[in-house]
Amino acid sequence: MASLMEELITTLEEEQRVYDKLLPIELEKTGIIVENDLEKLQKITEQEQEAIQKITDLEHKRQETVVNIGTVISRDPASLDLKTIISLLDKQPEEQRRLSMVHDSLHSTIHRLVDINRQNQSLIEQSLELIEFNMNFIQSTRMSPGNNYDKHASGVDIPISQTGMFDAKQ
Repeated sequence: MASLMEELITTLEEEQRVYDKLLPIELEKTGIIVENDLEKLQKITEQEQEAIQKITDLEHKRQETVVNIGTVISRDPASLDLKTIISLLDKQPEEQRRLSMVHDSLHSTIHRLVDINRQNQSLIEQSLELIEFNMNFIQSTRMSPGNNYDKHASGVDIPISQTGMFDAKQ
């Protein structure tokens, strides 16, 4: 059982390190979204995906460890969360302390990442709304009669079919 606890704690500590590396990436992503730099956004998204893949792998390892702990203590693994496991470690104060510390650290880091991701999502939605507004504005100015002039400054009516508008159904 001690080796399983050590494996769980080590896995969670590694997961915390990956999350700690992900935080500055997400903060940088916020600035890139504000700058509207699509090339940098693509690069930072690739870094983000690498970190997420590592976290996913660690989560699978953590789940397997919890299943093994459940088997050893004859408890349903689905009923074992970290708080429950921490409470079961009364006779192992060092492991209980380490597991509690990493649990609290992960909780606060994940909460911070959620806040940053919400902010990034909001910025992206605002950017998309601005793009949609600009597209509608461009479309409406191209469709307005009387806005087309020739070199003699007299109005030229161009049929709408010849204005070069894109087909939104594509």
